[in-house]
Amino acid sequence: MTYANPNVLIGTELVAKNLSNNAIKLVEVDYDPENAYRQGHIQGASLIWWKRDINDPVRRDIISKDQFEELMSRNGITPQSEVVLYGDFNNWFAAF
Repeated sequence: MTYANPNVLIGTELVAKNLSNNAIKLVEVDYDPENAYRQGHIQGASLIWWKRDINDPVRRDIISKDQFEELMSRNGITPQSEVVLYGDFNNWFAAF
């Protein structure tokens, strides 16, 4: 399969080789984080709960830039970090 931007995709082998690489931040984004993350996740991955962390309940939209930067900071993500997102439901909310 070909992708328009293959450089934004990473395979499981490369993730496994970089588990101890602090420059790469693994983030699980789940629809049902109470179950999915607790059932198992990649070692060292942080959890972002899309409904609680990314969704602005007042505007019913995505959080603001400042809120997003704070969320990333709380998860140890800096502008220099490479971020790998994954999650349940075929990565639907990770791609959200």
